[in-house]
Amino acid sequence: MPSLPHQLASDRRIPRLVWIGVVAGLSAAAHGSDDAFFREQVEPILRERCYECHSHGEKIKGGLVLDSRSGWQAGGDSGPAIVPGSLEKSRIIEAVRYANPDMEMPPKAKLTPGEIAVLEQWVARGAHDPRETAAVAVKPGIDLEEGRKHWAYQPLRDSAPSLVRDQAWPLSEVDAFLLAKLEAAGLTPVAEAEPHTWLRRVTFDLTGLPPTENEIAAFLADHSDQSHERVVDRLLASRAYAERWARHWLDLVGYAEQIGTEGKIFAEHAWRYRDYLVESYHSDKPYDRFVREQLAGDLLPAASPEQRREQLIATGFIVLGDVDINAIDKLKMEHDFIDGQVNKVGAVFLGMTLGCVRCHDHKFDAIGQQDYYALAGMFRSTKTTFKTRHGIWSNVHRVPLPELEEDRRLGAKHEQTLAAWRQEKAGLESESKALAGKTDAESKKRLDELTSKIKALDLRIGHGEYFHPGKPQALAVADVGQPADMRVTIRGNPYALGDTMPRGLVRVAMWGPQPAIPAGQSGRLQLADWVADARNPLTARVAVNRVWQKLFGEGLVRSVDYFGVRGETPSHPELLDHLAHRFMAEGWSQKKLIRTLALSRAYRLSSEGAPADSENNPSQSDGLPESAGRNKIDPENKLLWRMNRQRLDAESIRDAMLVASGRLAAPAGGPGLPLEFPENLSGLPLNEKGNHPQFAIKTERASQAYERTLYLPVVRTGTQPGTARLRDVFDFPQPAQLTGKRNETTVPTQSLYLLNADLIRQRAADLADDLLKARDSDEERLGRLWRRVLNRPVTDVEREDALAFLAETRVGGDDIAAWTELARALFGTNEFLLRF
Repeated sequence: MPSLPHQLASDRRIPRLVWIGVVAGLSAAAHGSDDAFFREQVEPILRERCYECHSHGEKIKGGLVLDSRSGWQAGGDSGPAIVPGSLEKSRIIEAVRYANPDMEMPPKAKLTPGEIAVLEQWVARGAHDPRETAAVAVKPGIDLEEGRKHWAYQPLRDSAPSLVRDQAWPLSEVDAFLLAKLEAAGLTPVAEAEPHTWLRRVTFDLTGLPPTENEIAAFLADHSDQSHERVVDRLLASRAYAERWARHWLDLVGYAEQIGTEGKIFAEHAWRYRDYLVESYHSDKPYDRFVREQLAGDLLPAASPEQRREQLIATGFIVLGDVDINAIDKLKMEHDFIDGQVNKVGAVFLGMTLGCVRCHDHKFDAIGQQDYYALAGMFRSTKTTFKTRHGIWSNVHRVPLPELEEDRRLGAKHEQTLAAWRQEKAGLESESKALAGKTDAESKKRLDELTSKIKALDLRIGHGEYFHPGKPQALAVADVGQPADMRVTIRGNPYALGDTMPRGLVRVAMWGPQPAIPAGQSGRLQLADWVADARNPLTARVAVNRVWQKLFGEGLVRSVDYFGVRGETPSHPELLDHLAHRFMAEGWSQKKLIRTLALSRAYRLSSEGAPADSENNPSQSDGLPESAGRNKIDPENKLLWRMNRQRLDAESIRDAMLVASGRLAAPAGGPGLPLEFPENLSGLPLNEKGNHPQFAIKTERASQAYERTLYLPVVRTGTQPGTARLRDVFDFPQPAQLTGKRNETTVPTQSLYLLNADLIRQRAADLADDLLKARDSDEERLGRLWRRVLNRPVTDVEREDALAFLAETRVGGDDIAAWTELARALFGTNEFLLRF
């Protein structure tokens, strides 16, 4: 129950000075000491309303921490937060009073009058604070030389693994590095996984799909030494591999087919970037080239219209992200969007957190405001948004693409269709004019029909003119006419400007002088060259670590997006550098890197022996003395003595059910949003005085029920449409955020979804129908069902239980209902949902 002062504070009619007196009287009566007053009145306000942004356990905005006395005494970027005894000189009081528009705290909602009065009384009485928590010492300024001593900024060093006792175990240098650490810790790895388990694992990891019945049979029948290599090479050559790894990259981009989160503004060209990624992974585009194209593809030379087109589309990386396109304050919108771009480049390519450096030097890493604004100036010198003709709306910059023969063919065909519609409309309008003066009933009736047809044609013509296939565009960037350096914005306020910072690169990770940026260029080309340079200490390490995390469940550096001082240190630093060095030496080939890891002995290990297994079966810890079980020595499996288990992600769950039921469509592409249906749009034909055209998915393409989840629409607001709703339940990342490693939650809504969702029931029915088409016995069908869903043979016990279930479930001889329920039950098992 709230204290009396907080109850009274809801009455805003009582003047502030009266409140201070009321609170002081109540506090004096209720609390006999300053300690009690602070603990019972002041600290709860600080904890509930301030710690979210100003504490060591959460964030440290503006350099200010309020979870210790020394924190507010030292103050933040603007100096001490409190001057004991002086309300007027204490910045915290100025902030909570909302007396200064540039410093209103908390920013989301003002404190109540009673809360403000408590803080005012606390400061007026001398700001007694009994807390002894020491603040983290932060050195003033940026010490680049000291910062470069951090492991992540050290040059790559390729070294050989240490000698191991069990020389028969390693299949590669990767295994030798891992085994050396295991042996040093007194550990031995578990046995290899069963062949069908490895096949399911590698197929899901490389393609996001399960193995088919034929693929399972072929692998189990191949007893040669090259059996694993044949599988990995086949998977890497497939388009499914490219689709799987393109989705991993989209998690880092903030990709969606919706612009911003305000309104339902469609990003009708976003799909081109997704398809660019698929083609890049399929062709095994060298990673350094991949980086350069996304940061500066518009500035790179092109040998053909096709290459020019591809490079322009690649720069969608910069503009695909959340932007407040209906913001009234366009300057703030611009600066916030630039902040997202700087933060994206830092996290995705370099493992750096740069967002906080907008307002102050980094508190832990050797990154200063100079570094932030050096990069920000490059993106402010880049066209990324523009003001539309519609109200206050803005939109993301787009560029026309070089036309290809296919575009011209589609354009000519589309023009013929438009001409036919216009001609039909003109005929209807002519007839309508002829009937305008007639009053007989038939002429009333016919005019209504004509009006309705003309209205429908207007909609089709407006829709056809807006979505013209012969005029291809991409969400992409270009340099502004007059690139320039950027001024510091004080506390991120674009109207409070400080010194001008020259455009350039992040100093702590540099190996030489700042590059010269030619007049008339933004500097993105120099940024791209620096990021993709083999001498950059971060790029290859971050890229290799991301690939390792996707295959082994955790990165060698577990904080995959942050390699800074407060991030995780590498569990195997020599292995990380060896892989990074090899990655570059082999032409920055992601396929070669994945092949190396997927063919290692470590990747073949069983996942048995996890803590949950050991609790249920103590024998899982055998092989070592009882006092030194593997889980006791390395409970987090940082030394990789077993494989980590992972839950299938949302896309793989849905796609695996399509494969099992035999309904997965051939690889698709193109727009995800079904904008070809006029009923999915509002605001067309264009009305320059109205809002921007918007979408609401009322009709989906029939094919979308069977396409890979990668190709379904991704929107930023509301639930995912139609067949993609499963993504909401199984931890699909918010497209407004960058996600290097997805969450894996276990919540009741997932079980409820699997039990009740129409999508699960339909896929189970499809699977049952396919099984019953063949004239097999029930025993044979059960074998096929297990191979399709769980990708392994059915056991004798399972066969007996399943036959009993079918016998009990058949009502009136209805085979399809019984098999549907059995398939649906398997779709809900942990063995289907997990990748072991």
